[in-house]
Amino acid sequence: MGLRISFELDDDDLKHFRLIMREARNAAARVAPEDIVAACEDLLRSANVRERTPAFIVQRLDKLRLMIEMLSDIEWRLPEEEATRVLNALAYFAEPEDLIPDDIPGLGFLDDAIMIELMLRELSHEIEAYQDFCAYRKRTSPADAAGTVSREQWLDDRRGKLQSRMRRRRRRSEQSDGDRCGLRLFS
Repeated sequence: MGLRISFELDDDDLKHFRLIMREARNAAARVAPEDIVAACEDLLRSANVRERTPAFIVQRLDKLRLMIEMLSDIEWRLPEEEATRVLNALAYFAEPEDLIPDDIPGLGFLDDAIMIELMLRELSHEIEAYQDFCAYRKRTSPADAAGTVSREQWLDDRRGKLQSRMRRRRRRSEQSDGDRCGLRLFS
């Protein structure tokens, strides 16, 4: 029988996480992007090695993997502004010291899961566009497009439309949300 525990982060808690993220981002400014990604990959390997990593953490770590893929997918070609936003989000994992040491059984990755959850909210439009691109790439082929187009042209067209939609939606949500409780973590 499982046990369900839920908690809510209030504005002060979110401010604390924002401060931690800002400090990590400032420290990571001196770290090469590939080292930030490597730190995230190390976290994923570490969590996979540990026995009995809680399912709620594994689910968020899968999203971290997706963010790494979004950065490294050659066909997606995430524009510099958005790539910087994602790297800023991932900066937390480049810090060797995090809030809860990862070697504490059952809880060691809790702070990482919380940060990933905050990233998912902040980068929702980027993630959604990338997932749509991957689904399109998987289910459609250039032969399905009208006329004869190369794979690159076919993907360029879809990528352009999705990245444009991503920016539009992000601008719209930033305008409608304002800066709800100051949660702009990664811009």
